[in-house]
Amino acid sequence: MTLDDDAATMAPADRAPAPARAAPLRLRGPSRLRARRLAPYLFIAPFFLLFAVFGLFPLLFSIWLSLNQWDAAQGLGAMRFVGLENYVVAVTDPWFRESLWNTLWYAVAAGVPQHLVALPLAFYIHRSLRRSRNFVVGAYFVPYVTSSVAIALIFTTLFSKDFGVVNALLPGAPIDWIGDWHWARVTIAFVVFWRYVGWNVVLYLSALQVIPQDLYEAAALDGASPWQQFRLVALPLLRPMMYFAITLTLIGNLQLFEEPFILIPPESGAMAHVMTTAVFMYRMAFGDGDFGTASAVSWLLFLVIAALGWGNARLFGREGRDDGAH
Repeated sequence: MTLDDDAATMAPADRAPAPARAAPLRLRGPSRLRARRLAPYLFIAPFFLLFAVFGLFPLLFSIWLSLNQWDAAQGLGAMRFVGLENYVVAVTDPWFRESLWNTLWYAVAAGVPQHLVALPLAFYIHRSLRRSRNFVVGAYFVPYVTSSVAIALIFTTLFSKDFGVVNALLPGAPIDWIGDWHWARVTIAFVVFWRYVGWNVVLYLSALQVIPQDLYEAAALDGASPWQQFRLVALPLLRPMMYFAITLTLIGNLQLFEEPFILIPPESGAMAHVMTTAVFMYRMAFGDGDFGTASAVSWLLFLVIAALGWGNARLFGREGRDDGAH
């Protein structure tokens, strides 16, 4: 008898029992339907948790803080409710009004040239450069992704009164680009313009690439020059992107902090005349320890940004309706 025959004649009791398998857990009926409904919310729950901790809570706390006087060194128990007093103090502070005026000045002096240069430059790159387009766009985009501290240090060296390259190239007496607040304003505006003009070029170039080439060809057949093609074909179709880009410029320039804070020394007499509202808020909170008034200043700045953003939307909306009416 072979081994196969022995195995065949072996009694069932002599064989090793097969391990039992646990039946899979299956939800049926209402429980399964409830699990399907809850699954998307469970997957997105980490985002809501992070947003509540790092987004919503600081926002609500800053609103409450703007209605209180608080010395952070004494803990939350030292908060004293004062209502709208912090807002009154901020509005009546002459340095706040000076900082708000400086902020609006930078928004115009640095913001308007960005778009006046970026629009035709993007059109020229789109229409004239083919092989080297990516390299040129990347070169213009480098300042946007460069560290603000590195940019400020470089321009501090370039605009140095005694050893700067700019003064070495200019005839006459050296100009105190950083110490004199009149020139310091111009320097800060130029640095902001230089840093963000490439970002606007990228925005406008992305919008130009979706305009059909047939429109340019039809305009050229009608005898339109490149300037007329830019003015009559490209600009009207770029209005949505112009609205988006100008809105970003308004928000960024009205929150300007890094360039004046790093470029101008705090002990310099020029800082008092060139500081933006964001710098004023920082100095009030971490210099004077008045976190309540600083929070009120932040919400006043938010109202200014919202008002200008609403005006920008109304301007572009009215133009769009007028064009549609014609």
